[in-house]
Amino acid sequence: MPIVERRDAPLILSMPHVGLGIPDAVKAQLTERALGIEDTDWWIDQLYDFGEELGATVVRATTSRYVIDVNRDPSGTSLYPGQATTDLCPTTTFDGVPLYRDAAGPSAEEIERRRLPYHAAYHDALSAEVRRLRARHPRVALYDCHSIRSLVPRLFDGELPVFNIGTNGGASCDPEAEAIVAEACASADGYSHVVNGRFRGGWITRHYGDPAGGVHAIQMELAQRAYLTDEAPPWSYDAAKSDRLRAVLKPMLHRLIDWANRV
Repeated sequence: MPIVERRDAPLILSMPHVGLGIPDAVKAQLTERALGIEDTDWWIDQLYDFGEELGATVVRATTSRYVIDVNRDPSGTSLYPGQATTDLCPTTTFDGVPLYRDAAGPSAEEIERRRLPYHAAYHDALSAEVRRLRARHPRVALYDCHSIRSLVPRLFDGELPVFNIGTNGGASCDPEAEAIVAEACASADGYSHVVNGRFRGGWITRHYGDPAGGVHAIQMELAQRAYLTDEAPPWSYDAAKSDRLRAVLKPMLHRLIDWANRV
């Protein structure tokens, strides 16, 4: 089950890929490399642990994305047709290395068995928080927190910018909300950024973003070089790097709350 920290500011921090848990039945199917869960969004919950100070609600997954990816369309439809990506129940790492001892991966029946206790549970919790806060506020910002290695040739060319802002081409939030995030990233010394580049927002951003209905969804994909000691095991959290990054993220999210509170 996801962990929900319920607060009352008009901001939700969604953390769909921080989970480390793998049920024993799934572990038995995975390779040794897969058990290293290298494509986790390492330490994102620690990086954004100022959520309580902001009064933000936090929804965190506890199960690894290798079990089922709660940021994928539950129908299995690709988010990026024609481009390399990973599935609802991934069968490879980001680098294309097989995760399963049996290369076929999980059956359709197995995927459905995982969907209800993990994927549906996450979205039941997230939907409930969106509804609760929308009933209290005219606008709610849903900020989807992610990170990835800076270099993943199978997924993108070259080095990824530090800040990768996704709003599904501007469809998932008001232009003012996008501008608050983009301007904060653009003005941060020593950091690169892009809006709707390789990562335009996953299923969470696209599914929940409803500007006309008062729900403004933005995905932030951070390059892990900005806050990890090294983008390799043991994926150590670098406090000095993280403090510098948090000095951008925290005031940016505070401004997003202020904007959401304006009527």
